[in-house]
Amino acid sequence: MDVHYRVAIFGSARLMPEDQAYRDVFEIAVELGKLGFDVVTGGGPGLMQAANAGHRAADSEAHSIGLNIVLPHEQDFNPYLDIKQDFDRFSGRLDTFVSISDAVIVAPGGVGTILELFYSWQLAQVKHICETPIVLFGEMWGGLLDWLTTEVLERGLFSEKDLNSIFHVKSPGKVVELIERIHADRAKVEHVCVNYEVYRGELDL
Repeated sequence: MDVHYRVAIFGSARLMPEDQAYRDVFEIAVELGKLGFDVVTGGGPGLMQAANAGHRAADSEAHSIGLNIVLPHEQDFNPYLDIKQDFDRFSGRLDTFVSISDAVIVAPGGVGTILELFYSWQLAQVKHICETPIVLFGEMWGGLLDWLTTEVLERGLFSEKDLNSIFHVKSPGKVVELIERIHADRAKVEHVCVNYEVYRGELDL
């Protein structure tokens, strides 16, 4: 497999094309494909399908990748994948996600999506994936960030600097703009993670 800049997109399997989040994720993936970036999802329905379908619609040479979890209710691969892999355990699947992805977008989702968010954030916190921005896309994450700040951070249970890699972005265009900027800086800056506060200011996030 050729090496491309890869963006993991996490999100609900339950949101369908009539939902605005589905259309937004599709739009984000189209633009990522046009930039030549791979997209990595869980390979299933809902927002995973939106991401893979949008990426395929860009008609680029980048890869649409699906990392499927084998579940009792038989989640099937969506039809918009270039590369597929099945996993029996969430742990191995999560490790593969973070090991092959250069950026993470967390779209609206439930328990599985929240697991993926916090696993990625844990690795960013201990600098196992220092260069990997975690982009929370959509209005729903505002309440979680408020709770983390007022309840968890306030009690000193993590440091304010641990939020550096987390970006809350509410428009598809800003998501793409942020990831494009961080990707561009990788060729110029030894550690792009030291620039995270700069991105916030320059992109008005």
